[in-house]
Amino acid sequence: MGPLWCVKSVDGKVFYMASEAPIQGSTVVESKPSAISLPCRQILSAMEEKGFSKDDVFAVHLAVEEAFVNAVKHGNKMDPHKTVTIDYTIDAEKVEIDIQDQGGGFNPQSIPDPRVGENLYRPEGRGLLLMSAYMHIFEYNERGNGVHMVRYKDRPIVGHGDAVAG
Repeated sequence: MGPLWCVKSVDGKVFYMASEAPIQGSTVVESKPSAISLPCRQILSAMEEKGFSKDDVFAVHLAVEEAFVNAVKHGNKMDPHKTVTIDYTIDAEKVEIDIQDQGGGFNPQSIPDPRVGENLYRPEGRGLLLMSAYMHIFEYNERGNGVHMVRYKDRPIVGHGDAVAG
């Protein structure tokens, strides 16, 4: 449960209401895989505070870690002088996350679908498939160096993984 507000009614009774204010955060972290630890914990903790299910928390955890590793490894090319920006908003209905690196970007259409033919034996595209399968909205920015992801509370995903190449 989120923060509680104590409210005293006119007749003197005291009751508590959960805060409906969204939880927001923005951070810029070093471009190294371990730097996701604190922002990820903050996001998952805020989701629990807003009453998201274990399935929702698991899905977002997987997507955030995958997006971050892609930003560090593929976007910033493991350059320790670059950074990754993480912005998030969590309310009672959904979690929205933007992750952006300082790389040159890429064309999502250039990544082969890992579920087809010879691609079954190649490593490319599996993380993108997972993120699109676990998030309700999974989009790239125009430059291709950032993702926007949304997961709605307790809502099934339809068309798992259909957004592999954007």
